[in-house]
Amino acid sequence: MGSSKNAQRINPMDIKEKINSIDWDQTTSQLHQNGFALVPRFLQEESCQSLIKAYHDPGNYRKTITMERYRFGLGEYKYFRYPLPDLIQGIRASIYPKLAPVANQWMKVLGINTGFPETFPELQLLCQSNGQNKPTVLILKYGKGGHNTLHQDLYGDVFFPIQLVLFLNEPGEDYTGGEFVLLQQTPRAQSKAIVLHPQKGDMLMFTTSFRPVKGTKGYYRVNIKHGVSEVHEGERHTLGIIFHDALS
Repeated sequence: MGSSKNAQRINPMDIKEKINSIDWDQTTSQLHQNGFALVPRFLQEESCQSLIKAYHDPGNYRKTITMERYRFGLGEYKYFRYPLPDLIQGIRASIYPKLAPVANQWMKVLGINTGFPETFPELQLLCQSNGQNKPTVLILKYGKGGHNTLHQDLYGDVFFPIQLVLFLNEPGEDYTGGEFVLLQQTPRAQSKAIVLHPQKGDMLMFTTSFRPVKGTKGYYRVNIKHGVSEVHEGERHTLGIIFHDALS
């Protein structure tokens, strides 16, 4: 139990350097064009394994959700409690400033009178002023038959429109099935499913709720939901990093 916690205590500067080394021009372009962007092999093997091991330490978490109880799917997830592990806090705080300009550009072109602050502490203060002070970072576990129905992670009136998921197991080795699914709901058109196959250690950035798409008469809003297809065999863990906090 202690060793898994220690493995998550890493130098914040190391996280920041790792994040700064990402090609943000390309990543930003992908977010604008597709509503998602994949960063391959962001987490090392040790970090993936320590997060999986820490799943069984109740001291890390404030709430456990059995998904079938709420008809969310089949599986289980746990919300972390504050203070977050260094690894997770470092990712959350260092990536947010890279994504805030993207989020603000989306609001601008869609004519939405909402703006997001430049730094993560400022976002947390904004959440707190709206009664949102519970951490939303969560770790999810699926076994055979596990799946997650299509949904959006909003949690309150204040929600940041981009979130992350980090993949902790190797598809084809640790599990089969369990693809990550995005459903794009375009106005006055059929919905479009996007099925992704990230590898162990990959980080996926994607829209929480909607994204702008440029049409012949300007930008329009396209709603997005996400979920996980059925796991056929094995065990699948992911870490979800949502930037806004929750009411409860």
